Amino acid sequence: MRITLAVLAFFFACISMVPGQTYKGPGTVQDDGRFAASTKQLNQFFRRFNAEESPDGSKRYYPGDSLYHNIPLRQGFIQILFDNQTSSISQQTKTEFINYVLSSVYPQYINFHREGWLAEVKTEFIYKGRREVATLILKLQPERLGFEWVIEAVSFDPFKKIFNKPQGEQKQFLHPLSHELGFMNLRRAFQDSDYPEAYTETSFEPDYLTLFLYEMKLGNLRFDTVSDVKFHFFQIEGWYFEVNQFNRPGFNTGWLISNLVKVNPSDKKTVLDYIYDQK
Repeated sequence: MRITLAVLAFFFACISMVPGQTYKGPGTVQDDGRFAASTKQLNQFFRRFNAEESPDGSKRYYPGDSLYHNIPLRQGFIQILFDNQTSSISQQTKTEFINYVLSSVYPQYINFHREGWLAEVKTEFIYKGRREVATLILKLQPERLGFEWVIEAVSFDPFKKIFNKPQGEQKQFLHPLSHELGFMNLRRAFQDSDYPEAYTETSFEPDYLTLFLYEMKLGNLRFDTVSDVKFHFFQIEGWYFEVNQFNRPGFNTGWLISNLVKVNPSDKKTVLDYIYDQK
């Protein structure tokens, strides 16, 4: 117990010495972005969110350690995991989120190996001689005794411009008696029309990832660089938050929560559709 209190005292003493921050009781931190510990790695974001490392980051905590998942320690950590310089998250929303996460009845944690989070990676490719931006959605999947990142979807503007299925009065279709003609009117779909996708079923959606890989195999697509990475989290029940990396002067830097909203099941689908570019 003496060790536990000593470490917590050190943690809150560090907070109180940082300009612009005040300590108002156990685990309560008001931070203006100058806490002296940048969250440099995403793995560290997980550990801090769950209170699985020491305040100075020098020691990992495991089940059985006195400070593992300690509530005051978690509260202090989570308060410094927000982007306090550019995000528009209200203090009320932050407080509600933190109180929910720290519930003594049903505390919420994030888990690296659990479903409910994904990576959005903005990349640049050379496509047929022109530089184009491609946004990749990646997720973790089990692989033998471990895990691996895999590409789940891609958003690529040159492909979206190709598929433009006519709607309403301009909709094209095959007559319901086409079978009596041996479907010879397929000529309309494959030769006379600029929109062969108009003759597919209503639910048809082009598989952009397959097209992307196909063009790469043909040599029409060449990877150049990664320009941005962000992460989307749905692991906290009823909430969605986005984590971005901030490289800037000061100590409110590293991997921080840049967006936070409450979501119900229908909201979650809307957010996922937006992320996967299905809007």
